[in-house]
Amino acid sequence: MSSEKSVNSLALLDPQSSDEPFPPVEMAWTEPNGLLAFGGDLSPTRLINAYRSGIFPWYNPDEPIYWWSPDPRSVLYPNKIHISKSLRRSMRSLFNKGYHIHFDTNFAAVVQSCAAPRMQSGGTWITNEMLQAYVQLHKLGVAHSVEIWNQDKKLVGGLYGIATGGVFSGESMFSTERDVSKIAFVALAWHMQHWGFSLIDCQIENSHLSSMGAENISRKTYLQILKTAREFQHDYWQIEAEAELSRWQPFIQK
Repeated sequence: MSSEKSVNSLALLDPQSSDEPFPPVEMAWTEPNGLLAFGGDLSPTRLINAYRSGIFPWYNPDEPIYWWSPDPRSVLYPNKIHISKSLRRSMRSLFNKGYHIHFDTNFAAVVQSCAAPRMQSGGTWITNEMLQAYVQLHKLGVAHSVEIWNQDKKLVGGLYGIATGGVFSGESMFSTERDVSKIAFVALAWHMQHWGFSLIDCQIENSHLSSMGAENISRKTYLQILKTAREFQHDYWQIEAEAELSRWQPFIQK
């Protein structure tokens, strides 16, 4: 993290006080965009409090824990997802070959795959500490994974994130084959729309998700949605049998 401002001007969180409140998000820096605080820990209590407040952790392995609340916020309204013709063809082809989608069958493997070094970056921001923290959230029913498995029962793509009320905050995604992470994202959006979620939080704008319909909204608008979204109660996540993703027309409500 580089900035002309001193890190000493940031709020320092106490690692021994997991339930301490975060600073108001309006105090977040504009450069780097959204940096709000540092320190603390990755306990379930603090992480759940963070996501409910529109805040998330993001830091490199050699850095302290940094906490962010960017403005604007990149989000996807599930009924606004863009599914290209080529992606629909790809879904039909892979499903015909025996590929299938699951929720939460191997959450840790999805996070580990997301943490693997990428060709374009050579590194990862998902530390072992973060892996263990999100696995704990998964055990509490807060964190979930969307998984693409091939006909040989090999995990080839997916994503994971946090469900907070009626908002799903996506953390990371991976793919070892063409289009499979996009298919996982479409599967997530289908279920979010049909289950009544308000939006998918993409956190920071990137070209991959923007091409699928993600857009920027103000932090104020995001926080209003986060506070008013209907609380989603579900004992377990399961792929709905009626989810014909390759034929889904997102603007048409069920």
